[in-house]
Amino acid sequence: MYDENDINTKTKKGWIEVITGSMFSGKTEELIRRLRRVKLANQKVKIFKHALDKRFASDELVTHDDNSIPSISVSSAREIIAHTKGIDVVGIDEGQFFSGDLIEICNFMANSGIRIIVAGLDMDYQGKPFGSIPALMAVADFVTKLHAVCVRCGNIAQYSHRKIDTDELVLLGAENTYEPLCRECYLKTSERKSQDL
Repeated sequence: MYDENDINTKTKKGWIEVITGSMFSGKTEELIRRLRRVKLANQKVKIFKHALDKRFASDELVTHDDNSIPSISVSSAREIIAHTKGIDVVGIDEGQFFSGDLIEICNFMANSGIRIIVAGLDMDYQGKPFGSIPALMAVADFVTKLHAVCVRCGNIAQYSHRKIDTDELVLLGAENTYEPLCRECYLKTSERKSQDL
């Protein structure tokens, strides 16, 4: 296991926050908002994103509307530990891309007194639980589920519908690849696709 002295020597309370929802629901935007507020309080912050996410920039978290904040790209949650000595708050984006050790690492850091804020998709394009996020939600102290707006009917959207035909589980993209849909529109679209096969 890890030594708490590797991370934080202060005595304080840590916890885990999860920000989740579909694509275009504002997860990264909310993560950035929370991290900026923490910086205003003069707390020491480190921000991480998975190395798979190279859509906008490798050294920044960037929202779909070009809001950004500097970040560190890592390939595994374990890499985060090396960057967190003396840190008060850790932000992690695209949490769904990290393997199961994300839960272990977040618990370890929170138990060591660090506030952890993780943003990530709760479901994949097939409407199934995605990566470590659902299990992380179970152990988190706080969970915020955001919703997008369905592009077909205007209701709240919780599904990330993939507009292009591929079976790859991980396919990074934006408006040209995905669209947010409500349950009804998602089911109608899924039915049409299965009839076309």
